[in-house]
Amino acid sequence: MRHTCTRHFSRGAQLCLTLVLLGLAACGSEPVKEPEPTAPPVVVEPPPVVQEKPSLALPPSAYSAQFLKADQLLSQNQWMAASEVIGTVPAAGISASDKVYLGYLQARIDYIRGRQKEALAQLDTMDYQGMNGAQRYRILNLRRHIMGMSGNYLESARLGDEILRLAPEGDAPALRRSIWHDLQRISTATLEQAAPAATDAQWQKWLELALLARAPLPAQMQSLPLWVQNNTQHPASNPLPGGLGYLLGSQPAQKVALILPLSDRLAPAGRAVRDGYLASYYAYRESGGAAFDTLVLDQDSFGSASAAYDAALAQGATMVVGPLSKDAVASLGSRADRPVPVLALNRLDSAETLAPGSSALVQFALAPEDEARNIADIAFGQGARTALVIRPQGEWGDKLAQALTGHWHELGGTIADSVTYSGREDYSTAVKDALGIPASEERARAIKEILATNIEFNARRRQDVDAIFLLSGNGAEARSLKPLLAFHYAGSVPVYSVSGIYSGVTDPRDRDLDGINFVETPWLLGENPHLKQAIAAGKTGSDSYTRLNALGADAFLVQLQFRQLQAGADALFRGNTGLLSMDPQLRIQRELDLATFDEGAIKAQ
Repeated sequence: MRHTCTRHFSRGAQLCLTLVLLGLAACGSEPVKEPEPTAPPVVVEPPPVVQEKPSLALPPSAYSAQFLKADQLLSQNQWMAASEVIGTVPAAGISASDKVYLGYLQARIDYIRGRQKEALAQLDTMDYQGMNGAQRYRILNLRRHIMGMSGNYLESARLGDEILRLAPEGDAPALRRSIWHDLQRISTATLEQAAPAATDAQWQKWLELALLARAPLPAQMQSLPLWVQNNTQHPASNPLPGGLGYLLGSQPAQKVALILPLSDRLAPAGRAVRDGYLASYYAYRESGGAAFDTLVLDQDSFGSASAAYDAALAQGATMVVGPLSKDAVASLGSRADRPVPVLALNRLDSAETLAPGSSALVQFALAPEDEARNIADIAFGQGARTALVIRPQGEWGDKLAQALTGHWHELGGTIADSVTYSGREDYSTAVKDALGIPASEERARAIKEILATNIEFNARRRQDVDAIFLLSGNGAEARSLKPLLAFHYAGSVPVYSVSGIYSGVTDPRDRDLDGINFVETPWLLGENPHLKQAIAAGKTGSDSYTRLNALGADAFLVQLQFRQLQAGADALFRGNTGLLSMDPQLRIQRELDLATFDEGAIKAQ
């Protein structure tokens, strides 16, 4: 006999997650079809005062051909060839505008080479009264790119607002999206300090809007229309950024089915997701959010995820959150009749396709490939250009390495070498091979043979790398490999890794990881401590599954604001597992926070 666990949660209930483990009666309410998504409300306002923007055409120059050629080469990261081209332009006897453009090109060359300080210093010297608008536009964009890549998101957003006033209309939507992305990367404390200190009215309103978006959803629903009403001419007012406009006037789904494994092999993971989801549900209700029915369905009580989905439909669900395993998600994805949308908690392989003609299946997973791309961005932004990759053998290591190297090459970086290890017995060999130690030892042996005498010799590592990507899957591997890097003369090379090296709890042995740069979920770096305390109070949590608590909390966030996803590439959520966006394949992408180990404890950067 199949058993379905269901639960209807009333307003003001306190979190007591142990109740979910009891047998609960099924809700008997009739199914209510969720309204079709609608476009965000359009703000009716008087025609804006059109201000003439400066021309973005470069000034005439006798060296336009060289400048154009250098531009094209730099867009392909060919800085040496570009240097040769601009070397044909004389340093003296040229116009002020030519000097500016030469300086701009040199700054780009410095940046491509990983010399950010030199690039910014060069840009600092290039400001004079009456600068050509096109040159100023390029200089501001380059400065902003460097600031954003290096993690100075506040300055990057401010520069974006300045550029927006110069940008052609065709560039404005992407620029507004980028400004909002930067603002969502900034901590609330930083925004609270920056907003009252802002002297420019338009910039100050950006900061004000970013702070409003940090409030609980019920407060946002009240404050956002007022902000729009008071700022009709602001570039962020129509449409609101991040897909926020789609939320105005909308209501949450009437009945949500949470389909998770709760009694078989994956039960601990399923319970962790459920706990995070319910903790967020109670927090939402206590903030004044409207009530809705929630069904908790044990997938293990059904023959398949598809059968559990049918049971959810029979009980009137207007949306499904789950299932958790990749096979179960694939099962739902292949259904030809999927009448209500699904927020799946795993990601299908790229080769798999979804059945056409059904409601949306959004895929949300704690995919390590996202983290690999994150650390590539961070390393490149900190000036690294040539890297080593050290990774475990197997499918997991292959996926991470593919995501990392693909993105690293897109950024303009080079992989000097990539080595694998299969276990403790070959850790040292893998590190030595990556660092070129055997080649150094072989050169020493050759010299000894030539000279026919003993010579003093110290092995030397390769000198052409400025970053090491250590793609270890757990802390034990990383704790063994990190000291070997120092032993083999690479202790000064920055090391970057993914969140798998941190177990989620403080471990004295993690002192061996001190100095590693890695990405971690905001949840484990101190975000929303009240939710973690609520889960701990329910005594159903586990330190082994804390990231899945965060996944459950974000599943509630995305489900609650599901209509926001209609904004497509503009949709953005500041979540517990990272900054969340969506790609064209309806896969949620995560951008995590930078952290490091200090005296064995993790520390946000």
